[in-house]
Amino acid sequence: MHAEDYQRCLDYLYGLQKFGIKFGLSATAHLLERLGNPHRNLNFIHIAGSNGKGSVGAMISSILTEAGYRVGYYTSPHLVDFTERFRINDHDISRDRVVELFNRVREHIVEEEPPTFFEMVTAMGLLYFAQEAVDWAIMEVGMGGRLDATNVIHPKICLITSLSLEHKEYLGSTLTAIAREKAGIIKKGVPVVTGVKQPSALAVIKTKCSTEGCRLWQYKKDFRVRKRRQGVFDYYGHEWRMKSLELPLIGDHQIYNAGLALAVLEVLSRENRIFVSLDDVINGLLSVEWPGRLEIVERNPMVVLDGAHNPAGAEALRRGLEKEFRYKNLHLIIGIMNDKDCAGILKRLLPIADSVIFTKINYERAADPERLRALARPYHSRLYVIPDVLSALNQARNLASRDDLICIAGSLYLVGEVKGIYMNGTLPNLRIAM
Repeated sequence: MHAEDYQRCLDYLYGLQKFGIKFGLSATAHLLERLGNPHRNLNFIHIAGSNGKGSVGAMISSILTEAGYRVGYYTSPHLVDFTERFRINDHDISRDRVVELFNRVREHIVEEEPPTFFEMVTAMGLLYFAQEAVDWAIMEVGMGGRLDATNVIHPKICLITSLSLEHKEYLGSTLTAIAREKAGIIKKGVPVVTGVKQPSALAVIKTKCSTEGCRLWQYKKDFRVRKRRQGVFDYYGHEWRMKSLELPLIGDHQIYNAGLALAVLEVLSRENRIFVSLDDVINGLLSVEWPGRLEIVERNPMVVLDGAHNPAGAEALRRGLEKEFRYKNLHLIIGIMNDKDCAGILKRLLPIADSVIFTKINYERAADPERLRALARPYHSRLYVIPDVLSALNQARNLASRDDLICIAGSLYLVGEVKGIYMNGTLPNLRIAM
């Protein structure tokens, strides 16, 4: 394969974004039918929710891999390279294989039913996992659940991590409405694990489970976690009792996410679908990696990336910065998508910052940084606008002393751009501001 083939493939896929976000399962189902329904015989774990999907999925994948299973993981968005979207046993797909899958799926596209970007990519992922005969395929919902392209699958277990007000123009303007969309992944007789806490949203999930005859496993009712110290926790499930588990991911919210992952595995174990030992859990958690979540990419000064893209994520980030890091001054670089609750994110992060730089993500849905600055004025006075991401990063590095901390947040797309800058080595030598 030539690099040009891979780039042509990506150009075609990104060109499908002109069809926008299209809810509904028929296009994906018809495309898969023309491909021979490759997904029909796979064992799926389906994950929906506003926050934590990626971290929980990564933990489940790591533990099942440690237990000897062949595990596929479909996630979105990618941070740096498209290949991150399809993983088997924690290894990204090769570019050659992406091109092969793309060509196979493209042959089955019909003019009267063109797929969106996400519909085609979902079909590629399902075909890949079928070709590789994975034992388990972890599927992360793109948006919502009920009408998301991934909802063509019939899973062995469903997980709804958490809920917050997001994508209101697509999912509804209330938690109850959003809960209905997320609960749309629930299938007849399939067990459900949830970390949803809000009573109104939880009531929707309970009703759906009752209607579909599903056993519901709730956080704090059927399983819970207890933090011992930074990165160390206990898990208490229906039968499992695990003490002093260690987790390399930073932040108390990751301990909560680990509880969800272990609950999913415990339910599958109770149903004799998997066998996972205590050593598998211990070693799987110790080896889990999930970039872009309180990820340290530079020291002196310390630079941290976090994909917090809604108020709940911003609140978790704020707690993580305050509890897990020591610094003199905090410098924020913020870029957010226009369809997010920008004011809600800023309200939670800006009060702890000493300076704030607003930048523009290289994506059509990115919020105008001048709009972000206007929204930020009630919370802060030291505000900068530097639309170019590299220039914004350089400005923050020049403002910061060695004892300061720089945090880049607001979107996984921004995190991906910054990771690309570090990977490409395009940063000039640091000039420390004293």
